[in-house]
Amino acid sequence: MDTKDTTVALRPANSHKGQSLRKSKHALLVLGLALISAIFVGCVTTQAPDANAVADPTVELIQTATINTAVPQTKGNSASLPIGNAGTWLPGAEDSTNPNDLRRVTQELVAPPFLPEHEQVAKGAPKVVEVRLEVEEKLMEVGPGGAEVWGLTFNGTIPAPMIVVHQNDYVELTLVNPSTNSLQHNIDLHAATGAMGGGELTLVNPGQEVTFRFKAVKPGVFVYHCAPGGPMIPFHVVSGMNGAIMVLPREGLADSQGDQVTYDKAYFIGEQDFYLPQNEDGSYKSYNSPAEALGDTMEVMKTLTPSHVVFNGSVGALTGPGALTAEVGEKVLLIHSQANRDSRPHLIGGHADLVWQGGSFSDLPDTNYETWFVPGGSAVAALYEFRQPGTYAYVNHNLIEAILLGGAAHIVVDGEWDDILMTQVEAPAAIK
Repeated sequence: MDTKDTTVALRPANSHKGQSLRKSKHALLVLGLALISAIFVGCVTTQAPDANAVADPTVELIQTATINTAVPQTKGNSASLPIGNAGTWLPGAEDSTNPNDLRRVTQELVAPPFLPEHEQVAKGAPKVVEVRLEVEEKLMEVGPGGAEVWGLTFNGTIPAPMIVVHQNDYVELTLVNPSTNSLQHNIDLHAATGAMGGGELTLVNPGQEVTFRFKAVKPGVFVYHCAPGGPMIPFHVVSGMNGAIMVLPREGLADSQGDQVTYDKAYFIGEQDFYLPQNEDGSYKSYNSPAEALGDTMEVMKTLTPSHVVFNGSVGALTGPGALTAEVGEKVLLIHSQANRDSRPHLIGGHADLVWQGGSFSDLPDTNYETWFVPGGSAVAALYEFRQPGTYAYVNHNLIEAILLGGAAHIVVDGEWDDILMTQVEAPAAIK
């Protein structure tokens, strides 16, 4: 059992910057008008917002899927931590605490790729964690050549900040939509249970704020994003309005054998696909507001072909002065989210010693992956202990997206080289 201190203060060492039928022309016209109305009604504010107005809950309902309750085969044995009867390690059951009786703390969020200061193993009873997210609509550079997007952001960053709590904690979240913004916003947290992940309870007009609370009953890493309804859902997501929350087991993380494992550092990599409209000459179009960009952006979105696929908001954000850092011998937890498309992270020159598939901390992790999978609309955690120094490339291993569209980061690792693991036997020379 690892007995070292599990408090992690993850602050920057250097600054970083989703029967054809014949139709008459009249029917098509009606359908087109209905579609335009669905996009704009209740989503775009074209006049001074009324802070007292009740936001229109336009979130569409989704039918509940049938759950397969078959019990899988038992996976391995561990004398260290309890094993559930479904073959999964159970970090803890849901409790019956009353949030009104619990201690309250305020979490100070930080800009990605860092995480707020937190304990890896919970101390004491569950608590109410207060979080504040403020919506900011702003023009942001996402790549060279004048590539800019009207970023729809939580707290001004793409991705939005990582939230960290423990299972059975309560998250009390205040969402603020300043009057300087032009759109309605809300938040759907995949870690929450009920009411469209909070989306139905948090829809706010410019000039409003709302507070809601949910219990973090499922341990894992989860995406959160804005979902104000209809076509505005994907528009907000691909405009950068997404982040992640990590719900740690109260006992901490377990390795593949069920033994406790800790990390020395943790980083949050948010992968973002952008769909920037272009002029006939190939230059990027510019707009004066998110509403002005909406129509053209929707047309590019429908091609399902992004103009950019980047880590943490822009091409090269996690390279050069923004590169991640580590030391040989450090265990680094890499949390990778993609709110809209599938991804396949790969650490060139390293591996994932542990991968929590689907982001679930209720299940024991898989081991020794060269490339792991992040389904669209999810976050996945992987842990690696660095064994060699050097600059590692961390990429989306669709290499077209990594190299041509921007989906790459660097991890600079300091330490002593181990010739046993790798060495150059002969330097390049003329062919003998």
